[in-house]
Amino acid sequence: MAQKVDIALVDKVKDELANLISASRDSLEGCHYIDLRLGVGEGQGAMAQDGMSKFSLRDYRFSYGIRVIAGNGTPAAGYFGQPLGSADVDNLAGVIKEGLGKAYERAVANSRAKSDRLDLWKTLGGSLQSTELAPVKVCRDTIPAVYAVNPLDIRLDEVGKLTQEVSKAVGAYDPRVKVNQVMAQTSLNRELLISSDGANIDRTYALTQGLCVVVAIGEGGVQQTHYDCVGHQRGWELLTDGIEEDMIRSKSLMGFALDLAADNVSLTDCKPCPSSDKDVVVITDPHYNTLLVHEIIGHPTELDRALKLETAYAGRSWLLRSLKENMLGKEIASPLVSAYSDPMLPGFGHYEYDDEGTPVERTVHIDKGVFRGFMNSRQTAATLGVKPNGHYKAIDSSLVPLIRMSTTVFGAGKDDPQQMIKDVENGYYVVGHRIPSISESRENFRITSRKVYEIKNGELGEMFRDGGIMANTKDYLMSIDAVGNDLRIYPVFNCGKGQPMQAKKLGNGGPTLRGYARLVGGAK
Repeated sequence: MAQKVDIALVDKVKDELANLISASRDSLEGCHYIDLRLGVGEGQGAMAQDGMSKFSLRDYRFSYGIRVIAGNGTPAAGYFGQPLGSADVDNLAGVIKEGLGKAYERAVANSRAKSDRLDLWKTLGGSLQSTELAPVKVCRDTIPAVYAVNPLDIRLDEVGKLTQEVSKAVGAYDPRVKVNQVMAQTSLNRELLISSDGANIDRTYALTQGLCVVVAIGEGGVQQTHYDCVGHQRGWELLTDGIEEDMIRSKSLMGFALDLAADNVSLTDCKPCPSSDKDVVVITDPHYNTLLVHEIIGHPTELDRALKLETAYAGRSWLLRSLKENMLGKEIASPLVSAYSDPMLPGFGHYEYDDEGTPVERTVHIDKGVFRGFMNSRQTAATLGVKPNGHYKAIDSSLVPLIRMSTTVFGAGKDDPQQMIKDVENGYYVVGHRIPSISESRENFRITSRKVYEIKNGELGEMFRDGGIMANTKDYLMSIDAVGNDLRIYPVFNCGKGQPMQAKKLGNGGPTLRGYARLVGGAK
């Protein structure tokens, strides 16, 4: 009978797998490096629509992925990964050894192809590089999960009951609420990383999320559809009690969903946001800046994008046209603006080591207006000649990691957000985020908000729906003349990247910002 798949499995196999990786590197001809990622997790989720249960499930995930760097001429990488099931537990080492052999064969074939093309393509072949990894400190560590209520101690019917109760409350909030969906999920996960260099990282973490979608229609036929989520690397208590931390504050799922319903209903009676024919003063709140920093700082500072490694399906970065023509060390924002990515910040984006075992560190992108650097992997760090900073992540062990945001934020300033509004004679206060539209190299953006308030003589006035701002990224960042002291981090549950698509959970945020941009309105 096959053994049960749960996170305790890692304790039984970690020493055997470490010995397998070490022995394989020594025995395989031309093998320079091997790393293995093993992932085990168990969780549950449910969804309700208009107070009625739509589904509930409890399931596990079990997978592995291997990278081998090999080749006698020009070293190259080979990858192999696959989901596993309970039938694989009794022969896990054998299954992984077979996958390691396939990854090695691919690495050798890739190395041979690189060497052939170096000779065949002459000058063009010079653009091909051997697969080299920048050095990192080799670490062995065990990281426990943080939670008050273990996700696996919650019965599945409790998850379904919560979603139904919240959905019923949202539907009963106001007759203008026509449709709503409420989802909840919670899981406990364990990930093991072993490398032939001696790294052995064993990490366990909880992951809990609630999502709400609300559709409201006013008397005039105006429809507003909004969705948003709460989430953290915490247990079931996140959804029943909410959380109150220095930078992350959210109500229970019930309170959060009712607030979203209230926003939606109030907007159905509002006029569409006007558009401006020139730049105007705009103050953006931390929730709006969550999507703003994601799009105009986070994605263009992923070094694989900047090095044109994903141009065909995801775009490039205006911050690095080439290794000689780029914005490194140049002023791209007001001296009041700083931005960084930090995996040690709390929330969805938290981790201590990435999927190469690189110890993480804060990666500064903008320091007082000057562009300083990118998120990277060991391979892209070697290309640029910089230190790896721990941003190589995959959403599942069977998938090849990519350079991904951890928690990317605008840094806090010293200004009081209320005073920032009081100092404005004519302008707009842009609150909450909705939909991004951004250019291929991220140098221009248009991002819509949940609501927009007119500012007159330092006071908030009329509220509008379906508005947002549009600007050239550098021009907007250079225009910032006040930065609030109210840095907040919010969860982003669906950041997509890669082929096949990997929808990653991460964190973004920032403080209140004041600058200049075009106001863009919605349909009448």
